[in-house]
Amino acid sequence: MELSDEMLTEISYVQISKYREKVMKSLDGDVKIPTAIANDSGIRTNHISKVLSELKAHELVECINPEVRKGRLYRLTDKGENIVKNLE
Repeated sequence: MELSDEMLTEISYVQISKYREKVMKSLDGDVKIPTAIANDSGIRTNHISKVLSELKAHELVECINPEVRKGRLYRLTDKGENIVKNLE
């Protein structure tokens, strides 16, 4: 499968940050709260929210319950799932 330039740009955007890559892989096929992502990836929770907002800005992850203050649930978007498949 030929990857579009946009897709390649997004893949490299994720790959240049080990944090972004770990968060994306942690969310692969799963819905998680930031604490669970932190535990999975070994990244401190205070870094997770910054990484999630970066990934959200690139439409790679989405929050499915943005109205709550605690226990927000995150998952990969379709675009995010495609990128995780191509990270290897």
